[in-house]
Amino acid sequence: MSALSVVVEKLVRKYDKVVALEGINVSVKKGELFGFIGPDGAGKTSLFRILTTLLIPNAGYATVEGFDVVKDYKKIRNIIGYMPGRFSLYQDLSVEENLNFFASIFNTTPKQNYHLIKDIYQQIEPFKDRPAGKLSGGMKQKLALSCALIHKPEVLFLDEPTTGVDAVSRKEFWEMLKNLQNFGISIVVSTPYMDEASMCDRVALMQNGKIMEIDTPKNIQSEYPYQIAAVRTDNMYDIINHLQENTKVVSAFRFGDNIHISYNKGELEEQEIKSFLENKGHQIIRLNKIDPDIEDCFMVFMNENKHDGV
Repeated sequence: MSALSVVVEKLVRKYDKVVALEGINVSVKKGELFGFIGPDGAGKTSLFRILTTLLIPNAGYATVEGFDVVKDYKKIRNIIGYMPGRFSLYQDLSVEENLNFFASIFNTTPKQNYHLIKDIYQQIEPFKDRPAGKLSGGMKQKLALSCALIHKPEVLFLDEPTTGVDAVSRKEFWEMLKNLQNFGISIVVSTPYMDEASMCDRVALMQNGKIMEIDTPKNIQSEYPYQIAAVRTDNMYDIINHLQENTKVVSAFRFGDNIHISYNKGELEEQEIKSFLENKGHQIIRLNKIDPDIEDCFMVFMNENKHDGV
């Protein structure tokens, strides 16, 4: 039996002249929590629709639990759970009616696999008679996950499950996913939120239909090739343009209230950066060296790909 749950090789998907996926190669291990991280338009949803047998690739192939996504689509649909980015349950049916309906599709009952969804469903059970369309975003998310799990799938596909959900619900959701790994379910999730990468066993950083890097979050961060610092001044409007004028600065991007700048170790010092900004008219300069996060790494990979003509 293969130790891989999902295998993708040289996968291509086009929409007329637009290339959504360009030669994707990736594999997911059994029982792994694997994340596809990237912004809108990176190709994540197209990839998920192919893996869940809703789209046919133009080239290459993919398998889920050894079954071909084109030839064996009926078998795959019986062994996967899928939670699309947009809430797709029946809004006029109650919470309980939705759960019963999706269980019946797979010839099972909520009671039979209740152990899988117990921790999740207990949070929405007080609202079991409420129409799904009248639930909050976080509650809809929990109901959709319960319905995707009720038939005990071997692989769970979650396409941007936390988009538009509050920070507390996002945190709770990822805790639920980590707990689901105890049941041996392979979990494949996509997200535009870089901070969620740290919750995954491994991640694939995606941009413009290509995978830029695949590794554990820690390995990706540890291999960041530059020194990085967070900078604030009294003139945040012009600071990026000014920093980009410095030939020793590799990159400068806005991260929340700060600007993250990258530079080669030994080529640029903290005081030199401050002096440069002072000469540009900046005052009240705060600069702190920091460790890179996944978003910093993503920006470097994206910048390198641009220079390579990708």
